[in-house]
Amino acid sequence: MKTISNTDELAAFCKKCSEFDYVTIDTEFLRERTYYSKLCLIQIAHPGQGNAGAVLVDTLAPGLDLAPLYDLFQDESVVKVFHAARQDLEIFYVDQQIIPQPFFDTQVAAMVCGFGEQVGYETLARKIARQPLDKSSRFTDWSARPLSDKQKNYAIGDVTHLRVIYEFLAARLEETGRKGWVEEELQVLTSPETYVVNPEDAWRRVKTRSNSRKFLAAVKELAKFREEHARDHNIPRNRVYKDDALMELAATRPNSHQQLAKSRLLLREARKGAISEGILTAVKAVENYRPEDYPQAEPQRKKPVGCEGLADLLRVLLKANAEAVGVAQKLIANSAELDAIASGDPIVPVFKGWRNEVFGRDAKALIQGEIALSANGSSVTKVKL
Repeated sequence: MKTISNTDELAAFCKKCSEFDYVTIDTEFLRERTYYSKLCLIQIAHPGQGNAGAVLVDTLAPGLDLAPLYDLFQDESVVKVFHAARQDLEIFYVDQQIIPQPFFDTQVAAMVCGFGEQVGYETLARKIARQPLDKSSRFTDWSARPLSDKQKNYAIGDVTHLRVIYEFLAARLEETGRKGWVEEELQVLTSPETYVVNPEDAWRRVKTRSNSRKFLAAVKELAKFREEHARDHNIPRNRVYKDDALMELAATRPNSHQQLAKSRLLLREARKGAISEGILTAVKAVENYRPEDYPQAEPQRKKPVGCEGLADLLRVLLKANAEAVGVAQKLIANSAELDAIASGDPIVPVFKGWRNEVFGRDAKALIQGEIALSANGSSVTKVKL
């Protein structure tokens, strides 16, 4: 198989790819010790048999410029096919603020086509391409050079079998008229907002048990500092301090290095230097909050009496409708959304687009007493009232 290590070779291959309707793409990267993913390898294939038409791009090769690939990403005549692409797209967006268009994700398409929840590439390769995969190189160090033949064979298989998977799923979507369903789902992945992290909002990812205004304000300031420090120094968030230490600091709100030293959960290296100064500054900032500045926790919706039973009925309805159309249940609605519907929330994703067609309408009819559920042998049927 061919490994590309210079810009001219990449440009020539991308030009060849532009002659086809689609290309399949995957990446190998490391992120365990960094804030941003370190891109180590890109696999690309245009239609062909076996390893023909497939290459590895050594992104660590000196002087290699990915500009020809980014030009291909913006070629509207070529569909860019990935599997479970969120992290791949984040890498390219962070690097050049580019998202491939048009774009296709086989994991999303597989869920729409009835292959289950968040189906893995290995499963699709086995069921659709009829190819077993050797996953022993999955957790290899992709930054080490030279790459072994075993690593290369593993990596190239992620795009060669993807060609068969894509063609099968694209045909299935065309037959079932569900191409639009997939396009709806891909809007999140192709939105730049998905890959932009705002430090001001970092606190929302921290699970807290207290709604105290000062506590939440401290969580917000500490999470903001952690995000900025991790980003600026390209280290994982947990290397600054973990969530449990963050919440301890938000509760105790130390105002001196002596008080900071009493923390039970703070890492030793965080008790001095830039991190310790950042913690004290973040805590001090809380004292300057005005009443309107305090963050508000998500309001806890009070469940109406009897809604638990209604939520259970909605789960039965969801399972029946999902089986009828052959779509993964969680792609239609999750448990929290069913509880929200049962509690009377009208603003839930199931009442829009294709979800409304396959479940939302029936859910609303069930809530309003217009239909009932009945057992029919081994299946559940809807009965109009």
